[in-house]
Amino acid sequence: MSGFFQDLYHTTTIMIGLVFSINAMFGFVFGPILGKLSDKFGRRPLLLISQFGTLIGFVLLAFSNSLELLIFSRIIDGVFGGNFPIAKAIVSDVVPPKDRGIQMANIGIAHVLASLIGPGLGGIFFSIGGLFLSGIFAAGLSAFTMILTISVLKESWPKEQRMESHKLLKANNEKIFSNKNAVFLLTLFGFHSVSFMIMMSSISFFGVLVLKLGILEISLILMVSGIVRTTIRFTLFKPTLRKLGESNAIRLGLSIFLVCFFFIGFSPNVMIFFILLMVISFAASLTRGPLNSMISQTVSSKIQGKINGYGSSLDSFAQIVGPLIGTFILQFFMPFWLGIVIAAFAFPPFIMAFQKIESKKYILPSFREENTIG
Repeated sequence: MSGFFQDLYHTTTIMIGLVFSINAMFGFVFGPILGKLSDKFGRRPLLLISQFGTLIGFVLLAFSNSLELLIFSRIIDGVFGGNFPIAKAIVSDVVPPKDRGIQMANIGIAHVLASLIGPGLGGIFFSIGGLFLSGIFAAGLSAFTMILTISVLKESWPKEQRMESHKLLKANNEKIFSNKNAVFLLTLFGFHSVSFMIMMSSISFFGVLVLKLGILEISLILMVSGIVRTTIRFTLFKPTLRKLGESNAIRLGLSIFLVCFFFIGFSPNVMIFFILLMVISFAASLTRGPLNSMISQTVSSKIQGKINGYGSSLDSFAQIVGPLIGTFILQFFMPFWLGIVIAAFAFPPFIMAFQKIESKKYILPSFREENTIG
């Protein structure tokens, strides 16, 4: 996709990689802030604010006739990019720990579908009506999510619970960075996210620069990858998770990531590249949802928005460095270096996962009798 934006704005691949990272830069800062505000003021109002900001960002994107306006639209989207951490906080509010891995995986499905099918649809609309049609379509989807939130979503963190938790928070003074279990899992997730986002952000660049694919071909690959990921979630994922448990599922997923990431840079043709993407989709189902579930269990219900904000902030950081690293390698080095670098980032979480991560949890009072992992 980078080549098309290069032509449209008369700029370089590295600059387009930087533009792709800008909203993540601001999401890195504002994700935890929005998550923390949702702990204080409730999930529903902060979710609506985030969705409205995303809508404005896409409207600006549709009218981005200059690189400066494109950058500004990405900044707006990043500042209000609290949808994901707040959605995870809602799941943490209403789902007991024994079922949380599956529900977190559902959020992960939505996230990955957005990163796969979204660019695919965007590419199709771009080929039909340029950036304007792509931006307007995305803005329309944002408006639809706001309507759903207003009409369907009930507040999962009501005022009475917020007031009670505020009193307890003052008394207990719970801090995430004093919690060794939370820091351990956030560190593991951070390394994993960097490797995962380098891979995800490099798919389009790899297709254009290495496999010499056109925008429609890349769009179709992304869409099919998203469909396969969804199929895996509703067929293989649940029985595998039930059989292995969250901890072993995470270990298996991280092992698959390490191997596939290494070989992705050596892909000689489209078919091998596509098969590796399918296997990576399976690994993502096994890993990202259960990891988010375990992270949420390291703290009490009082600060679910905050810790999920930190998790999303790590994803945002990965989205900052991912496009920059991926485009830099593909522009100045041989493609196999992409796989080597991604695998290097995937190695630390692979090693860390073989520690006893199942013991690293916080017993939530409201779910004390149900809180088992693995």
